[in-house]
Amino acid sequence: MEYEWQGFYIPNRMMGGIQRYISNNIRPGGFLSAVIQNDLREAVARADDENLRNLPAYVAYFWNNAPSLCWGSAKAMDRWLKGESK
Repeated sequence: MEYEWQGFYIPNRMMGGIQRYISNNIRPGGFLSAVIQNDLREAVARADDENLRNLPAYVAYFWNNAPSLCWGSAKAMDRWLKGESK
């Protein structure tokens, strides 16, 4: 399932990591972790070319579709991974 927002998209290959993080509290890779933690510098540094071009779609996805307690800072991500925010 590819997510699209205003001409930007999240590739299908990335959606599994997002879903595992949200649904099963499984830590994603470095790029997704940086996105979830709202760390733009790290997300840009870790992104491949396709994800770099489509970074706005990730922000839109988390803003519009993810539970607000699961993203936005390193602390929020740590709590989510420990199951403290559900």
